[in-house]
Amino acid sequence: MNFKDYNLSNEMLNALEEKGFVSPSEIQALVIPELLKERTHLIGQAQTGTGKTAAFSIPILETIKPNKKVKALILAPTRELANQVSDEIYSLKGKKDIRVLAVYGGASIENQIKNLKKGVDIVVGTPGRVIDMINKGVLKLDELEYFVLDEADEMLNMGFIEDIELILESTNEDKKMLFFSATIPKPISEIAKRFMPEHKVLKVKKKELTTNLTEQIYFEVRREDKFEALCRVLDYKPDFYGIVFCRTKSEVDEVTNKLKARNYDAEAIHGDITQGLREKALDLFKNKILTILVATDVAARGIDVSNLTHVINYSIPQESDSYVHRIGRTGRAGNKGIAITFVTPQESRKLAQIKRETKSDIKKESIPDVEDILRSKEEVLVASVEEIMLENDYKPYLELAQKILKGKNTEAVVASLLRHVYDDEFIASSYSKIKNVKVEMNDNTRLFIALGEKDGLNVNKLLKLIHEKTKVPGRKIKDVKVMANFSFVSAPLEEAELIMKTLNKGKRKNDKPMVEVANSDKSSGDGKRKRSRGSRSKNRK
Repeated sequence: MNFKDYNLSNEMLNALEEKGFVSPSEIQALVIPELLKERTHLIGQAQTGTGKTAAFSIPILETIKPNKKVKALILAPTRELANQVSDEIYSLKGKKDIRVLAVYGGASIENQIKNLKKGVDIVVGTPGRVIDMINKGVLKLDELEYFVLDEADEMLNMGFIEDIELILESTNEDKKMLFFSATIPKPISEIAKRFMPEHKVLKVKKKELTTNLTEQIYFEVRREDKFEALCRVLDYKPDFYGIVFCRTKSEVDEVTNKLKARNYDAEAIHGDITQGLREKALDLFKNKILTILVATDVAARGIDVSNLTHVINYSIPQESDSYVHRIGRTGRAGNKGIAITFVTPQESRKLAQIKRETKSDIKKESIPDVEDILRSKEEVLVASVEEIMLENDYKPYLELAQKILKGKNTEAVVASLLRHVYDDEFIASSYSKIKNVKVEMNDNTRLFIALGEKDGLNVNKLLKLIHEKTKVPGRKIKDVKVMANFSFVSAPLEEAELIMKTLNKGKRKNDKPMVEVANSDKSSGDGKRKRSRGSRSKNRK
């Protein structure tokens, strides 16, 4: 199957050929013929990086009749993604007289308004700026043919659901709605049911991690030693070119500022960075002038770089999908990549869950020690000096060298020059100590069960009940405590999920669950109910 089989226009085929696209991806093969055959409400589910943008862009470009009135609105969660989608559509439209405009915060709203007033066929925007344009009366959405929600799950995570509903109220009823996402969480499904009761769901079977080119390792580290560990990795790997992932914007800022204070060339990318600074940082990064980018998950989705050497999970991701997205940014295009995850003792369960759900072999390794780092730095420096000598690239400095060496000890002069240039960089005491910690790979989950002695249970009867209902053998259940009104048990993650799912089956929406995850460090059975819901010259300036 290739794009020529879809009876696409010559303009589209030429644009695809120019981009080097011959065969459709899985999501494209599902969506494109469906939308070309009949315009229908649709949810497309596929992982990030599978070609979802072209999947909806090609049918839109092929079916709308441009008249300088907005025929398609595409919502994206971030400015980077809005720009990326806009650029992709523009490259696919070829010579067609279709006008595309990206609208987002952080850029001149006056220029965007001026371009809208000239007449636009396709608008790609972030929810906030789209609402601004609607309120100003310059964005009319009463002739829409397509309403597209891109990265729907990220829209949910960023709290845009109410904005999306508000925007939909300004649109005409006969448009077709297309939702695209890596996952389809319940709130997104509920919006779909409300605004497009009859819709098709097209899913690409979730693939296992394609990590044959990515080495996955983790370091055991205390929270307070994470930054020192990061610096050691950066210093140990002279060719480091990668992204450091943090959980929050404030953590991104903190890590970036600390790196800059230590003279590393690093920049931050997150939702509060101005568009100008973001574009400058991304441009420097893509051209390898900047080799360290510190980012949040959402902000990094607009970064398309294929030759990263490293991805560092400074904060372990909360979801396995996020882990997949993060580490998938290295080990591309035949290049070997390394994914490093910092894990504190409190995060052992999260690491175990990621290993199980992604079926990954994430190996434990030791944080590089100071001696190895200094040895690595020395090797790079010696190699650089030898290269300069071989190329005779030192002649402009011969006269100065003679002046400095005249009447002096040669070794002392070289050592003084090194101290002048590198200061404390090659001195072991410039590194802080990192305490050893042990991350217990305990895959067990502590469960609270709302049944106890009052229900006629003891340890044996509770184990029998669990086995009868779930088929989980008693030998897998540990640390059983049966109290007067409730009980606690520990079970491996997979079995714990099965126990919760089975024993909670049939509960009404507002009923309290029979079983839920307990706060394991407080559920010791004290009779109280305690629950929780579920350097490198290259990197340094």
